[in-house]
Amino acid sequence: MHGRLKVKTSEEQAEAKRLEREQKLKLYQSATQTVFQKRQAGELDESVLELTSQILGANPDFATLWNCRREVLQRLEAQKSPEELAALVKTELGFLESCLRVNPKSYGTWHHRCWLLGRLPEPNWARELELCARFLEVDERNFHCWDYRRFVAAQAAVPPAEELAFTDSLITRNFSNYSSWHYRSCLLPQLHPQPDSGPQGRLPEDVLLKELELVQNAFFTDPNDQSAWFYHRWLLGRADPQDALRCLHVSRDEACLTVSFSRPVLVGPRTETLLLMVDESPLAVEWRTPDGRNWPGHVWLCDLPATSLNDQLPHHTFRVIWTAGDAQKECVLLKGHQEGWCRDSATDEQLFRCELSVEKSTVLQSELESCKELQELEPENKWCLLTIILLMRALDPLLYEKETLQYFQTLKAVDPMRAAYLDDLRSKFLLENSLLKMEYAEVRVLHLGHKDLTVLCHLEQLLLVTHLDLSHNRLRALPPALAALRCLEVLQANDNAIESLDGVTNLPRLQELSLCNNRLQQRMVLQPLASCPRLVLLNLQGNPLCQAVGTSEYLAELLPLVNSILV
Repeated sequence: MHGRLKVKTSEEQAEAKRLEREQKLKLYQSATQTVFQKRQAGELDESVLELTSQILGANPDFATLWNCRREVLQRLEAQKSPEELAALVKTELGFLESCLRVNPKSYGTWHHRCWLLGRLPEPNWARELELCARFLEVDERNFHCWDYRRFVAAQAAVPPAEELAFTDSLITRNFSNYSSWHYRSCLLPQLHPQPDSGPQGRLPEDVLLKELELVQNAFFTDPNDQSAWFYHRWLLGRADPQDALRCLHVSRDEACLTVSFSRPVLVGPRTETLLLMVDESPLAVEWRTPDGRNWPGHVWLCDLPATSLNDQLPHHTFRVIWTAGDAQKECVLLKGHQEGWCRDSATDEQLFRCELSVEKSTVLQSELESCKELQELEPENKWCLLTIILLMRALDPLLYEKETLQYFQTLKAVDPMRAAYLDDLRSKFLLENSLLKMEYAEVRVLHLGHKDLTVLCHLEQLLLVTHLDLSHNRLRALPPALAALRCLEVLQANDNAIESLDGVTNLPRLQELSLCNNRLQQRMVLQPLASCPRLVLLNLQGNPLCQAVGTSEYLAELLPLVNSILV
């Protein structure tokens, strides 16, 4: 046995490691306790830097100790000479690099570096950019480092074109780099601002076409990587419609004016400003949302004084000016008429997408054919299937409606975990198609039955609808946004899975509500009906609620509010 190295048994090795861990833990706890005692006593000197270095060097995610270091450095700033302070900062930067090598994704370390550089009179930003490049060489998906790089680029006023070139180099090296793609989505609007389309508006067509070509190369190189597919989806969405007032409606009975917007807004003295002109004279009113929550929404309304609804005059002219959106709309209420309105045509394709140029349409059509070919090679690639659906939506949603529904079925089979999301997305697209199929802007009866809908959206587009049929779908609830239907008189929602009526509130004209064969079980679900003053017919046949004990007495209490109840 002489001259041979003794090998420890597994039990001995485990015991040695346990003792080593215990010793490290004791040192760790002792150093931490000493730091807290010194901090409490106000002894913020360089010894605290040394103690925290020992701990943070092994565990850079101890946020409290980074706070201690900042307190010490702030105190030393007033005590040190410029030369001593420069040496201290250099040491601190070196220490931070060593901590990042221990954990390149340490929130505390990157934050402390931002704080430190932000206090220097002349930081070496070029060196910081090099540091970011080195760490991204190791892990190009380190989003902590990407956040820091954006901070450095902003502080150093690096031109967006240079940063875009940096993303080019990383994407060329590896298409599977979501952070680089995301950074491009931040840089391109800066490089190509469009004054009429807002901060998230469309890109110039030549730029958009180049990006489409780049991202197409990416997802054909690695079809199963989601990064490029997500960026492609962002590109397809770079066609946000311009701000507009979609519809203006005035009711003599309710003494109310309602306006719908192209996007959710928050109206108030410190937010969006709406000016109401009645017969060319300004009228001060208070705006509110139909559901009373006054959150950002598509629909806002206000009460009108009796003087603005004088039936002795031949007509009244109402004009709403949206100052922030640089838009306005006008409608006329004629003598003897109970309502007046002005609405954009529902067939206008600007509702949900922008008009395609011949060149862009050709490119998207080519992409669609390429994706279909790729899908034949990769039949279970969910990103490819979803992109095919989105491309067909961008090209012509009505022309491709039947094909889109078939692809949804295939996609649900491939990605069953997201079946609920896909059902909701399919419902959204079907609702959009139904709105686009409205032949005239004045259509006030809408049939959405037998469409397998799971959600309702774009309800702000239905401000003028008086009759709505939602029967034979898979709706579980009627959303609060239903309050946007200010003219709704008849609502049919038979044969769904509705459990709650919270959305049936503040419908001033609702007269008939049919909810046969749903899942209403508790009496309290009927409470929102009290806010519908004109409701005269309520059909609840086929609901569990009708068999519940005490329901007949409860329904009897409702009879003064609802003239006829069918159970």
